[in-house]
Amino acid sequence: MTARVVVTDYTFPELAQERAAAQGAAASFVAYQVKSDGELAELVKDADVVAVQFATFGPLSCAAVKRGATIIRYGVGYDNIDLVAAKAAGLKVGYVPDYCVDEVAEHSCAAALTLLRKLATLDASVRKGEWTGVKHAKPMKPFTETTFGFFGMGQIGQAILGRLKGFGFSFIVADPGLSEAQAAEEGAKLVDTDTLLATADIISLNAPATTQTTNFFNMTRLSQMQPHTMIVNSARGQLIVEDDMAAALEQGVIGGAALDVFQAEPLPVSSRLRKAPNLLLTPHVAWYSEAAIERLQGLVAKDITRALNGDAPRKPVRM
Repeated sequence: MTARVVVTDYTFPELAQERAAAQGAAASFVAYQVKSDGELAELVKDADVVAVQFATFGPLSCAAVKRGATIIRYGVGYDNIDLVAAKAAGLKVGYVPDYCVDEVAEHSCAAALTLLRKLATLDASVRKGEWTGVKHAKPMKPFTETTFGFFGMGQIGQAILGRLKGFGFSFIVADPGLSEAQAAEEGAKLVDTDTLLATADIISLNAPATTQTTNFFNMTRLSQMQPHTMIVNSARGQLIVEDDMAAALEQGVIGGAALDVFQAEPLPVSSRLRKAPNLLLTPHVAWYSEAAIERLQGLVAKDITRALNGDAPRKPVRM
């Protein structure tokens, strides 16, 4: 029988690379714009390979595809794929964690430097007719006296640190999966989480959303930080309790934040974060460049070819 490749949903202009990969292996190719598990189940029936962007790939869909099929997630995370159901159905799951490392690192660095030099606050003051730079800039440390912290240190965290080395920061990192020697190799000192919160002047969040990290940054932990400390989050919105973050900014518990990811996206109009002071908001765009989109689709196309050849995904998800 002819192998079957299905794309559940996509936001790209076209799917030429994915279609070519399927056709190169003499497989059929079809793309939909369906996002619910119930609707997808019939459409992915007996599929050999399924590429998923934002659709919910749950128990019904997992049971519908061929046993041993490969599910590929367009992106760094795979929260929308039911891994328990996938494992029970004997499926292979792959994702693409490396398509936008440079873009996310560069966005995070830009956000961090903007916060530390208070560019948004200073810009707003000038636009209001003020010319009182020191009033709005203080407190402000030189970078050579600034401790830059990392909550998690995967490949994106490493890319951020590498880009920032020339500024003279001291680096600390809290990551249970990292050894002191590995941290030192990156140019950072390994510390526990309490030390990170208490001593860092700015913290970049670079951890996945797990049972240990979800809602980690609540008011209790934000209160452990210094009043001038800032947070950059281009990782996962689930790491932060958003009402607590808004309250911490309103009350001066922390000095500022830059958020690109949120618990619910798009950010609800009613979100308290929209009116919080000293906060940069961007619409989950840290991953973006035209080259990143091309790279993402190309890597998914490679995984389609791998799957149709009987090989495991390039970046398999552990289940």
